[in-house]
Amino acid sequence: MRLQKVCHRFSVFSPPPRSPTFASFLSLNLNRSTPIYTLRHLKTHSKATPKSINTTMNSSRFLNLVPISAIVSEDGGGSGSNGSLSAAASSAAAEDEESELGTGYRLPPPEIRDIVDAPPLPALSFSPLRDKILFLKRRALPPLAELARPEEKLAGVRLDAKYNTRSRMSFYTGIVIHQLMPDGTLGPEKEVHGFPDGAKINFVSWSNDGHHLSFSIRVDEEESNSSKLRVWVADVETGKAKPLFQSPDIFLNAIFDNYVWVDKSTLLVCTIPLSRGDPPKKPLVPSGPKIQSNEQKNVVQVRTFQDLLKDAYDEDLFEYYATSQLVLASLDGTMKEVGPPAIYTSIDPSPDEKYLLISSIHRPYSFIVPCGRFPKKVDVWTSSGKFVRELCDLPLAEDIPIAFNSVRKGMRSIHWRADKPSTLYWAETQDGGDAKVEVTPRDIIYTQPAEPLEGEQPEILHKLDLRYGGISWGDDTLALVYESWYKTRRTRTWVVSPGSKDASPRILFDRSSEDVYSDPGSPMLRRTKAGTYVIAKIKKENDEVTYILLNGSGATPEGNIPFLDLFDINTGRKERIWESDKEKYYETVVALLSDQNEGDLRINELKVLTSKEAKTENTQYYIQSWPEKKACQITNFPHPYPQLASLQKELIKYQRKDGVQLTATLYLPPGYNPTKDGPLPCLFWSYPGEFKSKDAAGQVRGSPNEFSGIGPTSALLWLARRFAILSGPTIPIIGEGDEEANDRYVEQLVASAEAAVEEVIRRGVALPNKIAVGGHSYGAFMTANLLAHAPHLFCCGVARSGAYNRTLTPFGFQNEDRTLWEATGTYVEMSPFMSANKVKKPILLIHGEEDNNSGTLTMQSDRFFNALKGHGALCRLVILPFESHGYAARESIMHVLWETDRWLQKYCVANTSDVNAESDACKESIGLGTTDSENKAVAASGGGSPELDNVDKESFHSTPRSLL
Repeated sequence: MRLQKVCHRFSVFSPPPRSPTFASFLSLNLNRSTPIYTLRHLKTHSKATPKSINTTMNSSRFLNLVPISAIVSEDGGGSGSNGSLSAAASSAAAEDEESELGTGYRLPPPEIRDIVDAPPLPALSFSPLRDKILFLKRRALPPLAELARPEEKLAGVRLDAKYNTRSRMSFYTGIVIHQLMPDGTLGPEKEVHGFPDGAKINFVSWSNDGHHLSFSIRVDEEESNSSKLRVWVADVETGKAKPLFQSPDIFLNAIFDNYVWVDKSTLLVCTIPLSRGDPPKKPLVPSGPKIQSNEQKNVVQVRTFQDLLKDAYDEDLFEYYATSQLVLASLDGTMKEVGPPAIYTSIDPSPDEKYLLISSIHRPYSFIVPCGRFPKKVDVWTSSGKFVRELCDLPLAEDIPIAFNSVRKGMRSIHWRADKPSTLYWAETQDGGDAKVEVTPRDIIYTQPAEPLEGEQPEILHKLDLRYGGISWGDDTLALVYESWYKTRRTRTWVVSPGSKDASPRILFDRSSEDVYSDPGSPMLRRTKAGTYVIAKIKKENDEVTYILLNGSGATPEGNIPFLDLFDINTGRKERIWESDKEKYYETVVALLSDQNEGDLRINELKVLTSKEAKTENTQYYIQSWPEKKACQITNFPHPYPQLASLQKELIKYQRKDGVQLTATLYLPPGYNPTKDGPLPCLFWSYPGEFKSKDAAGQVRGSPNEFSGIGPTSALLWLARRFAILSGPTIPIIGEGDEEANDRYVEQLVASAEAAVEEVIRRGVALPNKIAVGGHSYGAFMTANLLAHAPHLFCCGVARSGAYNRTLTPFGFQNEDRTLWEATGTYVEMSPFMSANKVKKPILLIHGEEDNNSGTLTMQSDRFFNALKGHGALCRLVILPFESHGYAARESIMHVLWETDRWLQKYCVANTSDVNAESDACKESIGLGTTDSENKAVAASGGGSPELDNVDKESFHSTPRSLL
């Protein structure tokens, strides 16, 4: 079970450049020096912040929270003298049922509800000196009242005007500090105190010396400024916290960046300008029509971004809330304003604490792209706030091509070198940002001091023929540069010597990003005293060779077996110094802990943080020390859902009819005995992925020994209802060579599903006529297509937050970068909306009313439901008020589970249809053929990454001091 950074809010922006093999995070500036980790299965939801709403609404809503057991029989049966109802009674019962089902929030059965309501485990954060650990307390699911708070939707960002931050932020409820004792055990807990009861905590960050913590606090009080965020600091030794600013009128502006430690006693804070007045008022009468023009005949293709600016009022409102005043504040209470008020999107101090890298956006804004593409200015200041120079002022970028690997023109990915006091580096495209332009080199990486001498030009570090993907810095003799190309899945790692112009760059790794078996791992990074992270260099006794540590997932045909290798970067020789248990446990290396001192690390002094888990044992953390490799357990978290502690889990393998190897994880309920219990109802839950080769598509990913994490809307919840769960059956959509994967989407989708269904039936664990299919987002798209094109496989389906009509996303979707006009047949054939007349099995559609994902407008479910209903399909549409692409509020989640459970009980468990007859009918229908134009079109689309098209190509982010 891997660890993830805890996200306080969902970011519409990309994480900073990194090795292609680094774990991906939904990255936000939670901690600029040390990351915060949380268990993977305990989702940290995007949550709104509470505000009381209409009492009548609250009371009526909770009066309607009724367990499923309270609902009358829903299969048409009932009690009577002959065990059946008359036609009139059946009709009346159906009408009563529809009336009953149409109102109020519901609760799922207790066996599901109890798992979802289990208290979350804390997140962890290590101090810079690795001598203390924070346990950050979290709460359970938020109430719907928090999501119901008013929010502004501006420039692709959703804002909470009262807090002056992103809307729906999660938060911590408390901070506990533990000393890490020399023997690896934890000392007594010390709770951070001094802030108001009920305070909501965000943006927890260590000072570089580890002596202080900074965090934001908000306390809800109606009609009071106290609900805005204030910055607090705590003394780590005493646990005593106090406000950073003595004035009660200084509040944090966390729309973009928030604050950062400049040195061990000073923070640079984005504050709400004291001179800011009331927000602009929307004019009752517009000053004129809304006009967009392209009289210059520019080619501008953009995906279906949401929450964009609409008029001049929106522009003023965005500027009002996003504008910050930067303030330098010291722990002794002194403060001063620096720079003019502006929309600052990133503030980053240099490693030597002498300079600041400041990014901001400005007018002219756009009505067709989000703020990540607005004009962007990047400056260098001194740490005292004095302007030094302008690095760039990039124009509005409305014309970034939709092809993958297309980027913004000009300087991009501007950062400080982690191994130098104050040296900048960045990349510049040589193809105009258009991935379809053939040119060499494609990207050039430059470096330059913060204050170059007069006439000193930037130095070229390296030229790349693929797209630049980030740098891991070591020192003047070593840096690793990453490049990749999506269309070919090629990824390369270069070794460069930044301090030597005579040393030529050389390729270290050149491989396919799809080939997980060949992944050598990523270099482990060590923390410097400046708070940056550089490649850790390792020395062995009586050995002059300098090694690096490669931390890899260890993918094999039997599943992942993570490892830690000593790697000689000059000869390529490897020595495995640690490997996960293969038989029962799944272990991973989380972070390097023996990095307090400068210089090379001795192998016999190595200390790492590891995680350990098993199928039925939840993740615990250990500190492993060399040379004995002694592991000391530092956590003892209880099992989050003991009622499923003895569930059965197996990684199964089977083949598609074209020979592609497929895998899935089969879960069976606790105590299940196939001989005694026989076949079960089965829930098939998946998400398609795209590949360039059959071999890569057939590789095993994941481990059979990983703990079975169950999120609030997980399909695994139905283990408690005695279902077999086929989780993540691989559905590879393959396009080899010049072939586009989506051109055979439907064919490959159906073939993959057929193979999976045949396998669970062959094993005797699933009833052929009681297999349901479901998925979220692109998985919902999959579900609808399978019910349309493979009705003989499934008895019903559950589709959450999907897109069903690809003509509504005409400039690309998921991993498809052709337009509707370039691949009309593909768009049409793959759209289940166009095959609504073929859907004959019950389908439950669920969607958040405020879905902000560019690929999955709520309208998609509305229109698909109308199309289904227009053809007499058995269908149901549930729109969740205030919910976005993922669901957060307890009421919403519980209702989703109730709806899903009702659907499965009624149309899967109670299904009595003859699957063989349906299969024959389906084959006969296919054999007859059609002349419809849409059925002549070629199949399309798949995707290996979530359908989140609102992640912009050029992002606002605060560069994390840790890439762990």
